[in-house]
Amino acid sequence: MSSRVKASLQYFVILAITTVLIWFSLRGIQAGQGEDRWDYLLNTWKSADKTWLLVMAAVAMVSHVVRAQRWRMLMEPAGYRVKLGSSFYSLMVGYLINLVIPRGGEVSRCYNLYKLEKTPVDMSFGTVVVERIVDLICLVILICISFLLESKKLIAFLDTLPISASGLSSRVWLLYALGAVVLVAFGFWQLFKKNERLRNFIRKTWSGFRSGFLSVFRLNNKPLFLFYSLLIWVLYFLMSYAVIKAFPSTSGLGINAVLSLFAIGAIAMAAPLPGGTGSYHVLVPQGLIFLYHVEQSDAVAFTFIFHGWQTLIMIVGGAISLLVTSYLSRKKADHPA
Repeated sequence: MSSRVKASLQYFVILAITTVLIWFSLRGIQAGQGEDRWDYLLNTWKSADKTWLLVMAAVAMVSHVVRAQRWRMLMEPAGYRVKLGSSFYSLMVGYLINLVIPRGGEVSRCYNLYKLEKTPVDMSFGTVVVERIVDLICLVILICISFLLESKKLIAFLDTLPISASGLSSRVWLLYALGAVVLVAFGFWQLFKKNERLRNFIRKTWSGFRSGFLSVFRLNNKPLFLFYSLLIWVLYFLMSYAVIKAFPSTSGLGINAVLSLFAIGAIAMAAPLPGGTGSYHVLVPQGLIFLYHVEQSDAVAFTFIFHGWQTLIMIVGGAISLLVTSYLSRKKADHPA
């Protein structure tokens, strides 16, 4: 089976899973007499306070600028001083690609930056991995804080998820995951030993990746990098707060509730689906219903509009950034330095 066929099959499976999860979530909307589910979603959108939604969009763009600046910092120790605009455009293009190919944006933004600044892809990808590790640490801290504040509710919520009802303990799931990792690593090692071209490619790529990955230890201003990392997640939280305040069914929820739902949403977005589509539409409504007793139809409608609004911001920002990148690339080609 060719790599193109495998990629197409993988994408089809991901799309099928996403479609099933969205369909499953939409079933939760119980529309009134003479009203279908789409009318219910439209009426929910009309009832939203658009000022809060615009505030959310503004905060989202600020968070992307801060993330772009943090990415620039990671590339400086490797000897590459990229423009903030180039970093921002590449980041937004990556978000756009992520909506189509799960995790494809991590690589595509490195290629986009190469077009604009000629930074080695392997080096910039190393800095992206550092970013993801830092973000994972921030997410774990956020989840820990959520559990400290709402431990009883969140533990009870986790017990309602299908993974808890499968009859398998978390230890068994962990053993399965470790076994899969070992098998994949063994297969890759066998391929590595037998293929010299692959070995040479990996050595060359690893050299650039290592330079980018270790850049975090050579930062000129580590406190500023830490500040940016915390600020990004504070801004993400404010985005959730603004959207929750925008809808009558959720506007009365307190800070603890916003924090818990934000943690659930962040976990859902981490699923290997395009932009978290599907997993987000299942987990977040369940959190609203189970933890804070929001009506099921309102919870589903809120989630669809929240995710849709967030996705629209990424599509518009990514499309504009893609056009700007194309223009700047052509300009450089026509007028080389």
